[in-house]
Amino acid sequence: MIIAPLSLPKRTLAGFLAGALAGCSLLAPTRAPAPRLFTLQPGFAVADVAADATAPRTIAISLPSARPGFDGPRMVYVTRPYEIQYFSTHEWVVPPARLLAPLLRLALARSGRLRVVETTQVEPPALRLQTEVVALQQEFNVRPSQVRFALRARLDDGATGHLVAETELETTEPADSEDPYGGVVAANRAVGRVLEELAAWCAAVP
Repeated sequence: MIIAPLSLPKRTLAGFLAGALAGCSLLAPTRAPAPRLFTLQPGFAVADVAADATAPRTIAISLPSARPGFDGPRMVYVTRPYEIQYFSTHEWVVPPARLLAPLLRLALARSGRLRVVETTQVEPPALRLQTEVVALQQEFNVRPSQVRFALRARLDDGATGHLVAETELETTEPADSEDPYGGVVAANRAVGRVLEELAAWCAAVP
């Protein structure tokens, strides 16, 4: 309730009330706009290959993880080295590491050289794949801006857990436009390329 002095003239009283109401509106909380959500659904450059259900080597895929700074849904960009920033109204629908889980299965199955199995099966797989998102960021310190995607991968023996091989794959893709959506499109291309390289690497490990 707003209480104005009774002795004020009408014009002064009207001004007082207008100012008071304006002050109330300034103090009222403003609702932030809902974030725009994006996903990873890359196309793969190589032709589809039917997964061979009788492939002798089996592989189980652990849930991907991510390094600090890349483990949430916020989209990362950089303007100078060593500093990451986040777009305020653009996010991944879930953290990128979670988006990678079905994509890893698809990429490995499409190679036709490994049989993807569940981690819960009784018989241990020949190999177990662990991955970590090292970076997924749009870089504005170059023109045109580019998206960098880096993924660390480790293959363990499925029975013993001993290290078999490890690698880090990285690529950059120029953004189609100097905005977050241009980065999303480039990110899909970058992820598709790295996952194809990962599938080939896994299949080639002796």
